[in-house]
Amino acid sequence: MKPHQERVISEKGALDDKRQKLSDFMISELFQTLPAIEQSRLHFQLDAMDRYSKILGERITAFE
Repeated sequence: MKPHQERVISEKGALDDKRQKLSDFMISELFQTLPAIEQSRLHFQLDAMDRYSKILGERITAFE
């Protein structure tokens, strides 16, 4: 595997870890105490992270 491919795989792994942590936070009691606008921003952030992860996954699939 080429170095840039390894970096993409590593980037996706780190992103997916952060996505999971954010997703877990969003079902916590603390999340419910945040102002609605902040909750909305975090929902948008998670959506962007989901799309980014999907793109990285498609790139990784194309490596093979």
